[in-house]
Amino acid sequence: MKALAANVTNGLQPESKAGACDNSGAKEIKIFSVKGGKSVKRRRCGAGIGDLVIGTVTRGRPDMMKQVVFAVVVRQRRPYRRADGTRIMFEDNAVVVLKDDKGTPKGTMLKGPIAKEACSRWPNIAKLAKIVV
Repeated sequence: MKALAANVTNGLQPESKAGACDNSGAKEIKIFSVKGGKSVKRRRCGAGIGDLVIGTVTRGRPDMMKQVVFAVVVRQRRPYRRADGTRIMFEDNAVVVLKDDKGTPKGTMLKGPIAKEACSRWPNIAKLAKIVV
């Protein structure tokens, strides 16, 4: 997992719901933790693009429901700033479900655009991405 080139604002709080943009069987995931996140005063930290989150499947196939899964945030509604000064925001919050915390995606195809920051940090996700913004 590499460092990001952008200053990503955390757009997803704990208990936020994000859609799954792959064909893993999950449709919606409720985030409850950020792996490696730092916070102050015992607050729960938020997640931004490229962060590894832990969540539970709230909508999807019956065998995926209520499963605790690892996922990577690839789109967020909240705008964030890139190093060249541009501000990027997407029209939805989306994650990619992983098999393990090493970054192997569970699905075989990704739907919609994927942020460049997530692709640079997670190369296995970049291999499946069709549109990189």
